[in-house]
Amino acid sequence: MGQSDYETEELLREAKQEKYARFYSDELPRHRVCVDGFWLAATETTQRQWFRVSDEAPFKPDLVHTMPAYGISWRDAVGFARRLGRKSGLTFRLPTEAEWEYAVRAGTDTPFYTGATISTDQANYNGIYIFGEGRRGEFRESATPVASFPPNPFGLYDMHGNLWEWCDDWYFKAYRPSPQKNPKGPARGKKKVLRGGSWYTKPRSVRSANRYADLPDSRVHDYGFRLVVVRPPPEREEEKDGLYPDDF
Repeated sequence: MGQSDYETEELLREAKQEKYARFYSDELPRHRVCVDGFWLAATETTQRQWFRVSDEAPFKPDLVHTMPAYGISWRDAVGFARRLGRKSGLTFRLPTEAEWEYAVRAGTDTPFYTGATISTDQANYNGIYIFGEGRRGEFRESATPVASFPPNPFGLYDMHGNLWEWCDDWYFKAYRPSPQKNPKGPARGKKKVLRGGSWYTKPRSVRSANRYADLPDSRVHDYGFRLVVVRPPPEREEEKDGLYPDDF
């Protein structure tokens, strides 16, 4: 987990010292983490999925049901996971920050799972800007339907860009440098972690290592989420209400 020397140099060149200290210095120190296996949704939670579980939403629905649910607070996401659990008989939760970074990297150690840079053919972000030796591209000015771009090597879509995604952890400023097993944020805090950047952000904010945080009640237009499903023992696995496994 964390920022590489190459990223540090590039971020200091692009953002300069003051912005670096404010927005990117919390990605250090780079360190090794081990996480247990987990099942993460292949896409951000969609509006179709949201309305199969909830009657009301904090967003205005789109005609395209594969659009992601947006404008979601951390508390909205946790509430959705609980309601889905009651309907399905399974347990759902938000990923930890360590799980999320493991998932976005998909075995890579570069700034993006696409390599040293990324393009708007590969993800939805503000293509007016570039990172490293990248090239300018589109600025779509809104989220796109989930799975509009190729998946990463783990088969996960939109891990870079589209919507910021909530993690379970409370935010903390600096990593512990020692190797860690299944790390989590502190027991309490003020803000919750978001990862992945969005359609609105520059490419430096959609890097695998990038961290952001906001109040758990914040509903912002480019905030969304995806869930981890905690599988029951095999003898208890069954589909309930048509919600599992096809849709989650």
